[in-house]
Amino acid sequence: MGKPTQQQLELALGVAADMREADKDPHFVAKSLLNCHYRLMHLEKVVKLAEHYLKAGQDEQNHARLVSAIAHYHQLEDRTEAVDHQKFGLD
Repeated sequence: MGKPTQQQLELALGVAADMREADKDPHFVAKSLLNCHYRLMHLEKVVKLAEHYLKAGQDEQNHARLVSAIAHYHQLEDRTEAVDHQKFGLD
């Protein structure tokens, strides 16, 4: 499977958004595309920070940025999944 061009992706995301707004997404394809794209944007940020952390000698500031990006991604997952985790003071 090939990767869509930027133009193809933007068109697909626009159509998906229109489908969601018009409530015409009977098989949740548009919802799934929009959710996957949203999550992918954040995961790509985590990957870039991880690569930078590894290439730049694993310093403390890069480590903190990476940990923060991973925590942000987990919060994003919880929001999009509507999950409410109980905190037990372990993290």
